[in-house]
Amino acid sequence: MTSALRERVVEYLDSHHAMTIASCGEEGVWAAAVFYVNDGFRLYFLSAPTTRHSRNIARDARIAITIQEDCADWPQIKGIQAEGRAVEIGGAEEARARELYGEKYPVVGKVAQAPAFIVKALAKVRWYRFEPECLYFIDNSAGFGHREAVDCHAPSS
Repeated sequence: MTSALRERVVEYLDSHHAMTIASCGEEGVWAAAVFYVNDGFRLYFLSAPTTRHSRNIARDARIAITIQEDCADWPQIKGIQAEGRAVEIGGAEEARARELYGEKYPVVGKVAQAPAFIVKALAKVRWYRFEPECLYFIDNSAGFGHREAVDCHAPSS
């Protein structure tokens, strides 16, 4: 895998906002869309601990995620498929996630200026980190079903 592919994937992550989380729990499989922010391949998101996906993560940290274009024709399909583990975070890592999140979503970063409903919602959330163990970049413009494996753990060059 080339460093160019790694850079393309990080740029893709930087330029998108929502990911779908697939998790499994006592009630079965579940998918939920959440906003995320990335630090390289590491993804951070927030969610209330009472949501089904958060309860599932607390039970089994293994999840899969997708991030993709909303398109109408198969050659336009582009995105990311990944699997790994999600964990609740705190302390310095949570502070870093909040800082990154605030840079990408200013209404969250400037809590003093945020609408009351945002402040109230943020008081109820937990912060999570998704660490991919396996990640693929999909790009049908390069051919039907074109998928490239990305080594998320290789040192950057």
